[in-house]
Formats: sequence, C-alpha cells, structure tokens
Amino acid sequence: MHCVKLMGQSLMARDFDRQVAEIEVRIAVLNRYTALGIPVTEAVG
Repeated sequence: MHCVKLMGQSLMARDFDRQVAEIEVRIAVLNRYTALGIPVTEAVG
C-alpha cells in the first residue's frame, strides 16, 4: 500500500487515453514490486 501512495492518489493526465496509459504504467510498476517480493524456490535432490 505504501507504494501505491507514493505514486499519488489522483491521475495527473487530463486526456482519457493518457489516463489509461498512466494507469497501465502504475499497474506495471506494482506488478514488478510484487514479482520482486515473491521468493524463487527450487527443488533440491
């Protein structure tokens, strides 16, 4: 949740297409943060 608040609560763009692009960028950033937090496990043996 802290990362979401760092990106701002409101959209900066005025044009609808740019708002959509801004949301997609935010989603990509959050997905990257999530991917970094998931441990990679490998079977041993």
